[in-house]
This record gives sequence, C-alpha cells and structure tokens, in this order.
Amino acid sequence: MTEDALLASASVQRVIAVLAQAGLTDRVQVLAETARTAEDAAAALSTVQGSIVKSLMFTVDGAPVMALVAGDRRCCTDALPRALGRDAVAERAPARLVRDVTGFAIGGVAPVGHLQPLPVLIDASLQRFDRLYAAAGHTHCVFGLSWGELLSLTGGVVVDGLGLPAA
Repeated sequence: MTEDALLASASVQRVIAVLAQAGLTDRVQVLAETARTAEDAAAALSTVQGSIVKSLMFTVDGAPVMALVAGDRRCCTDALPRALGRDAVAERAPARLVRDVTGFAIGGVAPVGHLQPLPVLIDASLQRFDRLYAAAGHTHCVFGLSWGELLSLTGGVVVDGLGLPAA
C-alpha cells in the first residue's frame, strides 16, 4: 500500500480528523516498518520503547475500557476496575469487540477516533517522556504528541500503577 493510500484509509482519516480538530496537523507519520507492537514501533521510530503508547482494550463488567500504557510496561488489570470504582474483574477484549468499538484492528488501535465513546485510563508512567508516539489507525501509521496533548485529546483519567514493569 502506498503512503497516500495509507493516509487516505478511513481509519487513519478518523485519527487525522481528531488531531486536526485539536489544531494538531501534519502529525501522522507513515512508517516503512510495521508498528504493530511497541517494540516494532520503537525500532521504526528510533526511540525508546517506553515512549510508545499502547492502546489496549479490556472489558470490566462486560463494558469496554481503553487502557493507554507505556510500551515498556504491562497493564495491571487489577487497577482498571478500581479506577472505575467497580468491584469486578478486567478481561482482555476479544479482537472483534476491539474493532466494533474502536473501528481499528489490533496493532493499529489509536487512542482517539473511536466509533463509540469509552472510558480511557492512562498509565501515569507515560509522563516520563517529552515525546510520545501512538498508533494512528493502521499498523504502519503513528503520530507524535506530548503528555499534555494525550490528556487533552483522550479526556482520559491518569492512573498510578496502571503500567507495571514488564516481566
């Protein structure tokens, strides 16, 4: 797929529209290498893995929730229901639900531009980085942003302990 075709895809266009509405134009980058995983994205961008924002979807009491976690961390699923004020178990959302709710396939799930509104919880450890990178709707597309822009764009709640050191 050409760079123009990637940028013109409906899923990437949804991300571009959200960014443009916030005054953040020309942010989406097309990568020659895949950014399907945080490790892949960090290598393609020549950056540290922790600066990659992983957009992970879980369910709590059957309702979807988005967890934005640093690329060098794993999500503490026990923190999700606590942050939502629920006494429940968080479970990884199946791929079909991820696509139905966000409109993105796993590996290209952006933190913005979802088809349906859902709560967003943000790993406080992402504050360590001046520049963050997130998926932009396709496995070869990312966008750069600051911590403040991530908070503003997602309207997410910062959660201490959401991201645990990777095992």
